[in-house]
Amino acid sequence: MISFVERRLKHAALEVQEYVKLLAATAQATFSRPFYKHDVIEQFDAIGAGSLTVVLLTGFFTGAALCSQSGLTLDTFGARPIVGRLVSASMIKELGPVLTALMLTGRIGSGIAAELGSMMVTDQINALRALGTDPIRKLVVPRVLAGFIMCPILTVVSDTVGLLGGWIVAFTQLRVSSGVYWHAVVEGLFIQDVYMGIIKPFFLGIVIVTIGCHVGLRTSGGTQGVGRSTTNAVVAASVAVLIVDFFVTRLLLSIFF
Repeated sequence: MISFVERRLKHAALEVQEYVKLLAATAQATFSRPFYKHDVIEQFDAIGAGSLTVVLLTGFFTGAALCSQSGLTLDTFGARPIVGRLVSASMIKELGPVLTALMLTGRIGSGIAAELGSMMVTDQINALRALGTDPIRKLVVPRVLAGFIMCPILTVVSDTVGLLGGWIVAFTQLRVSSGVYWHAVVEGLFIQDVYMGIIKPFFLGIVIVTIGCHVGLRTSGGTQGVGRSTTNAVVAASVAVLIVDFFVTRLLLSIFF
């Protein structure tokens, strides 16, 4: 039993070490030449435009469900007109960034792990090294930059459609007028809340993509290994998103409040 725990701890320490080395190599490669701008643009399209549909649907129905449930609760206190305040604060500060990151984890994190894992087990990564191409610059940096930039943009889109979904439910189901709803949305937001909702996705985007790249580049064992890597990437990135969200939230709260 002790030897099993010891092996697991050593394996975990090794994975953390390799992940930190990947982060350091990515940071160094980002600010030095050569820079593969065409790959960056391609990843912008794959991560940004390719994830737009799932982000729109997630944001819209999250805002609608939040408004529907909140309206019933607020009726108890006779506070139905301020449902917009609750929807805006919840979506922009917390639900928008986290749910968008989790959706990107399922779509982008798994895809990156599967793609890089397949390249590892078929020796395509070794072929790149043999041709003098750094796999970190060619494969990891474009994905990290795309995740870093597109995750906040997709979060803003999710927040916007979430507020629209809440407005539709408030107007049609709760019978709250449009003017009252949008006034409550504005009144319930502070500039610090907007900053929190925009800053957090930068960290979450980096976490999602780097974990997917790390797991993909550590793949071994053929096609079964690719399947394991895909699963591990989604699970690890999902947990990491929630952990990073907690600590970043605490940090921002200490700065802004």
